[in-house]
Amino acid sequence: MSKTTVVLLGTGTPNAEPDRMGSALAVVVGDNVYMVDFGPGVVRRAAGAQRAGAEALRMENLTTAFLTHLHSDHTAGYADLIMTPWVLGREQPLSVYGPPGLVNMTEHILAAYEMDRDMRVCGLEPTTGAGYGAAANEIGPGVCFQDNHVTVEAFEVDHGKGWMALGYQFTTSDRRIVISGDTAPMDSAAQLWKGCDVLVHEVYSKKGYDMREPHWQRYHAAMHTSTAQLAQIADQVRPKLLVLTHLLLWGSTEEELVSEIREHYDGEVVCGEDLGVY
Repeated sequence: MSKTTVVLLGTGTPNAEPDRMGSALAVVVGDNVYMVDFGPGVVRRAAGAQRAGAEALRMENLTTAFLTHLHSDHTAGYADLIMTPWVLGREQPLSVYGPPGLVNMTEHILAAYEMDRDMRVCGLEPTTGAGYGAAANEIGPGVCFQDNHVTVEAFEVDHGKGWMALGYQFTTSDRRIVISGDTAPMDSAAQLWKGCDVLVHEVYSKKGYDMREPHWQRYHAAMHTSTAQLAQIADQVRPKLLVLTHLLLWGSTEEELVSEIREHYDGEVVCGEDLGVY
């Protein structure tokens, strides 16, 4: 197994699919964990990944996270990620990096759970305040984080007007991993991502899309990426591995989704699953 791995914690969408949690993944470098997005179920998926063998995903290691955008299916687990690892032994506040709006969201979540914090710290529960809270850092395109294990670069993606949505590139000693976030196709993708080791990209089924009502088709065509479009992007980028996530199937199967990609792309591609390690 490579030193750097990607662990998918949630490959779902706003649709309430019981087998796919909300958008979340972790880039793991040795014993160091870097979360990307925190959709519903993120902490329990992290615990499940640890139980399945991804030992680094211990609660005390969930200290650093990056947010692609403020949609609820990517953020509904934020309070969980702030609070639960702290209760279970994390000894430092969560550090979070993301687009404008993140600070406001963080402040409101901390205010909402102020009584919970006070009861845990000041009551009989043997919990200290050391690991409580979250330090939110609003960022834009460019290098946004660097330590001894990874350099993280944010890039802007096309996911609606009126706010900033981001994707991320993680560069470690052995791999370059690109995470698209939610996005429509971008002309700059081929140059930004070319030759990466792993491309984790959102996708929707063309077969399922064709059965959608026209107003939903307009929305998805403007905000997301179809299988045919992603195949074209992947053919230009030529990642060593293409991992499909944020799967909008609408009645289509995972096998059909991959088949749609392979009609136009001959590289290695896998349909992402919750708890999948790549």
